Amino acid sequence: MTSEDPSGTALPATTSLANRYGSQKRAFGGKTKRNIVIAVLLGVIGLLFWVTTSSSQSSVTFKDIGYSATDATQLSVDFQVTKNPGATAKCAIKAMDSGFAVVGWKVVQIGPNAPKDGADGGQTTAQRTVLRTESAAVSAVVDNCWIVDSGK
Repeated sequence: MTSEDPSGTALPATTSLANRYGSQKRAFGGKTKRNIVIAVLLGVIGLLFWVTTSSSQSSVTFKDIGYSATDATQLSVDFQVTKNPGATAKCAIKAMDSGFAVVGWKVVQIGPNAPKDGADGGQTTAQRTVLRTESAAVSAVVDNCWIVDSGK
């Protein structure tokens, strides 16, 4: 009497693949799909809210005009600031030596101005500030400007 060898019996392809690689993954259910769609919609709404509120905040731009050295330890820096005329801004001015090391630094406050002051209805105003330095500077620039919160 002979018996068949069970290891020689061919298994269906899906069974042998499942044994080797694991069973097939199930598709997302209806509830999971709905939760994913809700999460994506909430993310998009949050992004739109952030873009809308961040663009409505006052912005400030600046432009370096030039500088002149009065002596080895003092510079006069000229620049323009464009902002909402009713806003207060602060600008950081820096002076650098020939090795690009900062040898002078000052934060200047630019207060609100009347529409008749400056160009563009008072939005753009020319500024001049005197900056003390540790040693002779070869350049001076506006490093950054920002709007000061009215609550502070």
